[in-house]
Amino acid sequence: MMSLLARARALLLGPEIVLTLGRTAGFAATFFIPVVLVRVFDQGTFGTYKQLFLVFTTLYFIAQAGLAESLFYFVPKTEGRRGMYVAHAALGLTTMGLVSGALLWAGAPAIGAWLNNPALAASLPWIGAFLFLMLVSAGLEIVLIARGRFAWAAMSYGVSDLLRAALFIVPALLTRRLEWVLYGAVAFAAVRVVVTLGYFAAEFRGALRPGPGALKEQLAYALPFGAAVLIEAIQGNLHQYVVSARFDAATFALYAVGCLQIPFVDFVAGPAGNVMMVRMSEARAAGETGSLLPLWHRTTLRLALIFFPLTALLLVLGRDLIVTLFTPAYAGSVPLFLVWSLAILFPVVQTDGVLRVFARTRFLLMVNVIRLVLILGSISWFLSKFGLMGAVLATLSGMIVAKGLMLFEVSRRLEAGVRTLLPWRGLAETAALAAVAAAPAWVVMKALDERPLAGLAAAGLTYATIYLAALAGLQRRRGAGGGALIVLRPQRAEAG
Repeated sequence: MMSLLARARALLLGPEIVLTLGRTAGFAATFFIPVVLVRVFDQGTFGTYKQLFLVFTTLYFIAQAGLAESLFYFVPKTEGRRGMYVAHAALGLTTMGLVSGALLWAGAPAIGAWLNNPALAASLPWIGAFLFLMLVSAGLEIVLIARGRFAWAAMSYGVSDLLRAALFIVPALLTRRLEWVLYGAVAFAAVRVVVTLGYFAAEFRGALRPGPGALKEQLAYALPFGAAVLIEAIQGNLHQYVVSARFDAATFALYAVGCLQIPFVDFVAGPAGNVMMVRMSEARAAGETGSLLPLWHRTTLRLALIFFPLTALLLVLGRDLIVTLFTPAYAGSVPLFLVWSLAILFPVVQTDGVLRVFARTRFLLMVNVIRLVLILGSISWFLSKFGLMGAVLATLSGMIVAKGLMLFEVSRRLEAGVRTLLPWRGLAETAALAAVAAAPAWVVMKALDERPLAGLAAAGLTYATIYLAALAGLQRRRGAGGGALIVLRPQRAEAG
């Protein structure tokens, strides 16, 4: 049996952790982009900024048409045709980028009118240019991960995030004009394109060319997944578009802050899910299907270890966090933020990744259509009943239904019953530890209520200390008894 030290070393040096460290390197800088901009721009201009990047984010995922993500499926298992699949993705993403950019340029006035903000029209062509360049480079980290170059992917994530933050924040501070933020965004994306094309040329050399047979196979996988992403992007952002269309830019700014996306969540969940998919694809190709459920359990436990306490901490610190980061002018965002923080729990179970390993992209499409229909059918009622909070509640309700449907399909693919589908004991213990650490942190924060910045720091440190100490104590106790450690090894799978 491996020693506790060896288990800890395996955890700390795993590819998921390497990738997470790369993303975390730029986390502070990227997280503070809106924190800086909210102090540079008035509420209306900040709302315009959020609307512009809402449009970008929506189209960025839709326009990929599943091509970039298909590389996670094809590159790990196709020794002789990897260059073909990468070439198809690069050419398709370039074409979709050109089309998307042109549509934004031509439709700028109509989009501005639709989102109740004519000021958008002048800036949307620059968002189109940014979108085009970002799509061309969308496959960079995916190919690095699929080829097992985790350290390089981590470095790419970290340097990219830091450069993006610098080229967003510095122009804003120097000029205090929104258009200069967009110029910086385009410059950042151009650098990524140069690096991406250089890496592809060096990695695949003469093999970077299209092939008709491989293209047909890739499109059969990518297009249903791309359609699923299209629906997911629409329903995932629908609440923001509805609020934007019904209210002015300043009110939308309040709502957008309340629905604050914590970049750290993507930094952790994305690499963990990507590595899980690569490992599962390799296991299936080698006929080692018995390792799939343990891989799923291991990823779930690792994500719970981080996201359960993060959610609890945000519920404790939410009010002071929003007011301190975004000024008291955004105090109205606090209730929205507290409820929206519950969405952090959903990425703990990486259902999408498992279903993509089994090429169940059509099922993903069906689930996302169901989720979209639910949100479309309920959001008006929720808004009329609960105000801005209603848009959050409608979105979370759709997430719950979709996750339940996908878990059912995952259980079929992994041949696991309800008792073995998830590592229930480990999840329950992690949730209990996260809850226990919340109470002392809340007491510390209240004691420093007059100094919110100091209160945030002290409460956060108190929470982390108690949570980690309790976790270490639990691991020692279970390790001494010969049981499976909560984090370092998933529970043994039993026949479902």
